[in-house]
Order: sequence, then C-alpha cells, then structure tokens
Amino acid sequence: MPTLLDDPQSAQTHTRWAGLLASQVFWVVLATVVACVLLSIATSTFATQQNLFNVTRNFAFVAIVALGMMAVIVTGGIDISVGSTIGLSGIVLSVAMNAGYPIWAGIGLGLFTAGLVGLVNGLLIAYLDMQPFVVTLGMLSVGRSLALVISGSRTIFDFGPDGRMLLALGGGKTLGVANPVWFLIVLGVLFWFAFAFTRWGRYVFAVGGNRHAANLTGVPVRRVICSVYVLGGLMAGVAAVLEVGWLGAVTTGLGTGDELRVIAATVIGGTNLAGGVGSAFGTIVGAALIEVIRNSLILLGVDSFWQGTVVGGFIIVAVLFNRLGGDRQGD
Repeated sequence: MPTLLDDPQSAQTHTRWAGLLASQVFWVVLATVVACVLLSIATSTFATQQNLFNVTRNFAFVAIVALGMMAVIVTGGIDISVGSTIGLSGIVLSVAMNAGYPIWAGIGLGLFTAGLVGLVNGLLIAYLDMQPFVVTLGMLSVGRSLALVISGSRTIFDFGPDGRMLLALGGGKTLGVANPVWFLIVLGVLFWFAFAFTRWGRYVFAVGGNRHAANLTGVPVRRVICSVYVLGGLMAGVAAVLEVGWLGAVTTGLGTGDELRVIAATVIGGTNLAGGVGSAFGTIVGAALIEVIRNSLILLGVDSFWQGTVVGGFIIVAVLFNRLGGDRQGD
C-alpha cells in the first residue's frame, strides 16, 4: 500500500497542513472570520459601514500598543504599565497643546514621555536585573500619579490653535478608513520587516529563546531587552496621540485597563509568555478578535460588566493553548 513516504510531495503537503492546524494564529484568524459571519447573520447592525468603521478604529488602538508588547513578551518580559503610559503621554500632549504649543511639539513631548517611561523600565530590568512584573507594576502607579500632578486632575478639552489638526489625526479618516487603522498598517509592516529581516529582530527572538545562549554568542542581551521596553513605551505613546485626537478630551483615566486588553491581544495572537515566539500579524489578529467579541456583546445586549470575564477567559484559553502546544513539541 502506498504511503506518504512514497510520495515526497504529498508528505510535504501533509506537513504543511499539520503545521497550519497546529498554529494558534490560524485558529485565531478562523475564529475572527467565523465570529464576523455569525454576527452579520444574527444582527442587522454588525455589518453596517459605520459599525465596521468603529470596530476597525477601536481595535487599531489596542493593536498598536500590542505590537510593542509583543516585542517585550518575546524576550520573556512583561509590561503592565502601558495603560498608565498611555494616560501620562496623553496628558503631557494635551497640557502642552492647551498651553499654546504647536501640534508637533505636543506630539513630540508625548512620545518623549512615553519613551522615557519605557527607558526607565528597560534600564531597571535589563541592567539591574529587577523583575519585569515588579518594575512595571511600580511604574503603573507612578504614571497615574504623574498624570494627576501634571493635569491637576482636570479634564482637558481645549488643545490650542492646532486642536483641529489633532482631532483630524486621531478622529478623521482617509479613503473611508479611520486614520488609526492606517497607522496600524504601517507599523505592522515595519514590525514584520524588523522581526523578519533585521539583526535586531533576530536578537529579540534569540534572547527570548535562550538568554544565556544568546549572551554566549555575542548578542548584546541587556541592550536588546532595554530596547524592547523603550519600543513598547513609544507604541503606547503613539496610541495615546491617536486616542486623544479621537476622543477630543483627556482625563487622567485615559488608558485605564488597557494593559489587560493589550496583553490579551498579544497572547491570543500566539505570542508565548515564556518568550521566543510571536508575530506581528498574530498580534493584530488577536486585537481584532477581542474587539469583535466586545462589539458582539454590545450588539447582542449583553451587560458590559461581562466584558472583563470574556477577555480574561480568552487569556486563560490562549495560555492553555500555548502550554499544550509546548508539551506537544516537547513530546
């Protein structure tokens, strides 16, 4: 009887299908497509132009921050301060523009603040060997406190002479697509290129795969670890700029709870919490799935209080999937 060994092409095809079915990203993409189809059938509002516009815009904010989080988690770290970084960066941007500074200065200060938060995290974790969870937990509190101090705990509505430009940047659209989605597309391509074709990208995965071995082969481990936290901070800053422009007002609560959705998107998208595994595409799809599920709960009339349960459940399932996948590979 003929076997796969007798036909190398069939064996190769079988291997590809087996690899695809074992991929968490594949199942997340499938789940997203199925959810969209079912919601289009079950409701008359999901597939409308306005709702799809809102869904894509909303998940873009999360996905942008999740791209930076992916880089952090791939190295074996974690950053639970991204929500506070979004809030602090947004407050700095708003206060600067409210004081009359031009948009480029406000955005520059906002991104600088976010990058500085990431740099402090990275230095403490990479060069002082402090635990990522502890450092970023502390920074979560520091960020919220500084946002209160800088803003005076007030809501900012007036963004000065360049306010219209900021609102158009985050709340406008180009070719019928929300501007944050265009930012996400560009950043997604850049992250894919960086991880697939640059030395830095190879170093990030090497550090996450085996930090000791990477150090022995000459990889600048500490610099790489520091760089991903700076990158994660900058992505939170980009999201803050776009969210402020979309909301048209800023409070110190901006970004509260976003760290949960960001980590969920990253893990659901196939990034392994143990490090060494992750992809930009999977992260973006993970963010999309979370937003589709969140949107479906609203359209189906489910109490919004259940959203946290759903997101938390997805994180647990994704981690379980990662664990079972690791056990299969180990076998």
